Amino acid sequence: MKNTHRAWIAAALLAAACPAAAKEIDLLGNLTQAEFRSLSEDLGSALSYKPLAPTAPLGLLGFDIGVGVTGTKLHHQDLFNKASSQGNFPATLVVPSLRAVKGLPFNFDIGLTYSPVPDSNVRMWGGALSWAFVSGNVAMPAIGVRASYTQLSGVNQLDFSTVGGDISISKGFGPFTPYGGVGRNYVSSTPNSTTSLRPEEFGQNKVFAGLNFNVLLMNLAVEWDRTGFANTYGAKLGLRF
Repeated sequence: MKNTHRAWIAAALLAAACPAAAKEIDLLGNLTQAEFRSLSEDLGSALSYKPLAPTAPLGLLGFDIGVGVTGTKLHHQDLFNKASSQGNFPATLVVPSLRAVKGLPFNFDIGLTYSPVPDSNVRMWGGALSWAFVSGNVAMPAIGVRASYTQLSGVNQLDFSTVGGDISISKGFGPFTPYGGVGRNYVSSTPNSTTSLRPEEFGQNKVFAGLNFNVLLMNLAVEWDRTGFANTYGAKLGLRF
């Protein structure tokens, strides 16, 4: 298990260090306004904040540190190819991430994430603040709310960000903790002035469910998310205490 853990960390660090090269979003001017909206919807589904963690608060001394990966099935792969001078975007947009969450007083947690999309100029950083207004115990589930933000970087022709809010619930059963939630994701997608495109701002419904497995300090989370019209599957491996 130690070797697997180290391999995941090494892979994520390597991905974060790789320069943007092969598949750049650099021809947004090729898109119509409707096509730009569709591409922005796919980006909102893929790059909005994914918790990959249960609702229960970490506590004042708690940390959740790990590496994750999500894969979002693009509804409009052809538009990504049209907006790229290299083309050949994958049908599933894979986003590795380095993630850290710190417990705060009064059942608050704060999290940060950084995500480089392999072989592209797409980079994303983000964060979230969550509050478990029901902290949970042996008999009661944890129930909480979360506010999140993500920002795209590396794409010169696009200023793109998301703001999200959700409510979630989780309940531990030994080392297993199933969790789920619903929310709303808001996208702001502003193209560079060199294009003839107008900004797009819209909301997306969000629903997610996952399972967290924790033994001693080792932690594994798997999650399904549907934001807008696209499904995302993700996993995170790390330390949670």
